[in-house]
Amino acid sequence: MHVYFLQHHPDYGPARISDWLTGMGHSYNICRLYHDEMPPKLADFDALVVLDGPDSALDEAPYLNIKRERKLIERTLASAKPLMGIGYGGCLIAQSLGAIVSPGTFAELGWHGVVRAPACRLPLPERFDAFHWHREIFGLPQEAHPVGSTTASPIQGFSWDDERVIALLFHLEATATSAQAIAEVALECVGGDEPGGFIQSRGEMFEATRRFDRLAPMLDRVMMAWLRLG
Repeated sequence: MHVYFLQHHPDYGPARISDWLTGMGHSYNICRLYHDEMPPKLADFDALVVLDGPDSALDEAPYLNIKRERKLIERTLASAKPLMGIGYGGCLIAQSLGAIVSPGTFAELGWHGVVRAPACRLPLPERFDAFHWHREIFGLPQEAHPVGSTTASPIQGFSWDDERVIALLFHLEATATSAQAIAEVALECVGGDEPGGFIQSRGEMFEATRRFDRLAPMLDRVMMAWLRLG
């Protein structure tokens, strides 16, 4: 299987997903939209991952090829190909499915507990800690199944069309290295917010890097369900 990543910022990469694909014998390419690269055609991939980034889904023209990216998301939704979005990428998918994206009441940066929704169709624990890095949230599209919630955000993700389409706000793909890279662009991402509330300090985020290792088996289960390999 060949997977294409749409990347919006050099520090918001595929992280553990690329390692998982390689380990499972799959191939992948990356479209670097921040370098104004053209998005691939639908025929160029078997599955598409729309990565996170510091941009706002409420900005109509954050970069040159946003219209082409949105069109590709719509075409992938209309196809039979798996589609996944993380953070900003999840917001773009939610919009394409008619859901509302809005600024959250609180930004969530760092580790927060997720409670699995009763209607969740993904193989996730009833409660788990995940790494978060977002200010915007999305509503639940029609015919979608919610993934779970946190204290600050009632919808942390959804699946649609029998789990062929998955959108997540939290980061199961994060490693200590990838999360530290994201933290370097903190001011760009969240407007200079200070730690407090649902925003952790960098010390709190990285004091126990083994927490990132605990994300790996959850990512594995989600990837297997998404690509229908189970």
